[in-house]
Amino acid sequence: MKLNFVGKNMEVTQALKDITEKKLSKLDKYFKQDAEGNVIYSVERNRKIFEVTINLPGTILRAEEASEDMYASIDKAVDVLERQIRKYKTRLQKRYNNGETIRFENIAPLTEEEEEEDRPKVVKTKRFDMKPMDVEEAILQMELLRHNFFVFLNADTDDLNVIYKRKDGNYGLIEPEF
Repeated sequence: MKLNFVGKNMEVTQALKDITEKKLSKLDKYFKQDAEGNVIYSVERNRKIFEVTINLPGTILRAEEASEDMYASIDKAVDVLERQIRKYKTRLQKRYNNGETIRFENIAPLTEEEEEEDRPKVVKTKRFDMKPMDVEEAILQMELLRHNFFVFLNADTDDLNVIYKRKDGNYGLIEPEF
């Protein structure tokens, strides 16, 4: 796997790179071609955050984990990625029925118990009128509702947009592209 390393608020040591490459190489058995990934190490207060994104043709695998120890964060993130691959094996197989990207024979199926606990359910359906508004008004509405995101009809573009609050306190805007 080809990895790009970035450190935020910390220096990335060769030992950290080596451990990361070793741990992520466990996932190589799932890919038929050499995958590319981006690794971000960051420190916020006492939390060590490890974020990895693996780019496959048509699919992106991503995990972000935080703990008191960077090595523990790496272990957790690798486990999350492996679980994602196992959990979405069937969907990935349908998408890549020719199997050019992923070696499906290496992915162990989930047990029935794991499958049951992983199935999320729709527990609430919400309907509301969409009135056109600009981005600033959408931010205001989101803040008044104390939500992390807000779906609105953008008055400028006449498209459905989503405004969301980012971890850094700023806002993000999702605009559809057809």
